[in-house]
Amino acid sequence: MASTGRQSPEAQDDTQWRTAGDRIQTLLDASSGSGTVVRERTEQLAVELTDLYGAALSRIVSLTVDSAPDLLERFASDDLVASLLLVHGLHPHGIERRIADALDGVRPYLGSHGGDVALLDVADGPGGVTARLQFTGSCQSCPSSAVTLEFAVEDAVRSAAPEVETIEVVAAQNDSSTTTGLISAESLMSRVQPKVSASAAWHTAADLEALAPGEVGGFSVAGVPILACRVGEDLFAYHDRCGGCGESLAGAALHRPMGAPVGQAVLRCPRCHAHFDAVRAGAGLDDAGSAAVHLEPIPLLHRDGVVSIAVLAEPSGVS
Repeated sequence: MASTGRQSPEAQDDTQWRTAGDRIQTLLDASSGSGTVVRERTEQLAVELTDLYGAALSRIVSLTVDSAPDLLERFASDDLVASLLLVHGLHPHGIERRIADALDGVRPYLGSHGGDVALLDVADGPGGVTARLQFTGSCQSCPSSAVTLEFAVEDAVRSAAPEVETIEVVAAQNDSSTTTGLISAESLMSRVQPKVSASAAWHTAADLEALAPGEVGGFSVAGVPILACRVGEDLFAYHDRCGGCGESLAGAALHRPMGAPVGQAVLRCPRCHAHFDAVRAGAGLDDAGSAAVHLEPIPLLHRDGVVSIAVLAEPSGVS
């Protein structure tokens, strides 16, 4: 059930270019050790190269618009090309369209927590561009709702629209559990800091793609034991720790209760026999008091075309 963690060549290529910015910054920082003049010349070299490739890319876009406008849409749908178009202000879609498309990408994950998100508006103010979002459904009551915002929604919005300075969340009008009004992203994040430290980060997990519908597998990502399963076309990931007995879920299998609709899937702990909803945030299913007994879901998204999960880069200590 364990995974080697080896990535496919395609996943390795995607990881390579996605981390290029960090490597460039590291090289620039290293040049500081050789003195101010070297640092300034190195930065100027980077600017000249960026401008050169930007000018060439601008000309390619102009030629494409004239001769093959449909091809420009294909450029925009490619994560690598789209990122370069954004850097040089050449992306064919406006900020609202880009954010809306990004939210479409995280909706399956939010839906697994019984919630949804909508873009209300994008405003340009003195403090920069602000995107206002509204969550609906039961997303705020699930065990990892705040993690969902921090790792899934915010990451998707900022990747698609790097010019956004602030993300604000507006409480749903029919949600009596929250106060109507604006909630800053920083305020919402502070509520989960004891649970999610700053060391939490996205890690590629391309091996999860190999899971077939109805299959459950164990993986190790950044030293953290992960239990993943595929229900239909959708992937779900949890910490490999039973909410009932605290032991590993190694050997667990997916079941569909008799008479249950297609798409409902239950994970059964092979040790204490506790049952969990594999699709809806790992909620306990055994009795009325099972709300406190649940699996710990892990944000899982396709980022830049690669399956990625957000975990703390340290072992969880599961036996």
